[in-house]
Amino acid sequence: MKPPAIAIDGPAASGKSTVAKLVAKKLGYTFINTGAMYRAIAWYLAQQGVAPAQHEKIAEMLPNMPLDFGKEGAVSTVLCAGKRLGRELTEPVVNDSVSLVAAIPEVRAFLLHKQREYNESEAVVMEGRDIGTAVFPDTPFKYYVTASEEVRAARRAAQGLTDSIRERDKNDRERACSPLTRAADARVIDTSDMTVEQVVAEIVNDIKDKTQVQS
Repeated sequence: MKPPAIAIDGPAASGKSTVAKLVAKKLGYTFINTGAMYRAIAWYLAQQGVAPAQHEKIAEMLPNMPLDFGKEGAVSTVLCAGKRLGRELTEPVVNDSVSLVAAIPEVRAFLLHKQREYNESEAVVMEGRDIGTAVFPDTPFKYYVTASEEVRAARRAAQGLTDSIRERDKNDRERACSPLTRAADARVIDTSDMTVEQVVAEIVNDIKDKTQVQS
């Protein structure tokens, strides 16, 4: 039987990355941050002086980019030429371009394969914007984590990030390829007035309930 895949989707700064990481830790699964994968490509393109609008050039570059999507312990990692990327993924140039890069069909197709590879041999908790709709549409474990625009903007500012939440939402929802959309069967969790612990507990308890029903 294929290992379970937990899909946690939501808009920027909804808290889904923090929640997904803690859910994975509680369950003993591997946490996969798909946003870091898109950010890595956006960062690499910026280093090469390639604009997000150069779709054909980007598509040609994808197979030969020196990026490696692996994991360390139970957490996914992104390396460039053997160096693990960290702060580079939150540079202003990345914040400004990642939504545009993520809208490129060839980029999404390239990373979709990489994302599914993680679940071939192990249980994963994967967060992003199209996990429940495109990456793992058949998983019964789908959650859509959201919060008010004001709360998300405050969280973004607390992280030291200056990109516009409203603009990010617009780009993510209006892109032609795999736009930000809640899966019809996803459980919606509004985190505006919830603690991280409450959100994690709700998701973990729901997963355990569904697992018992399946068994």
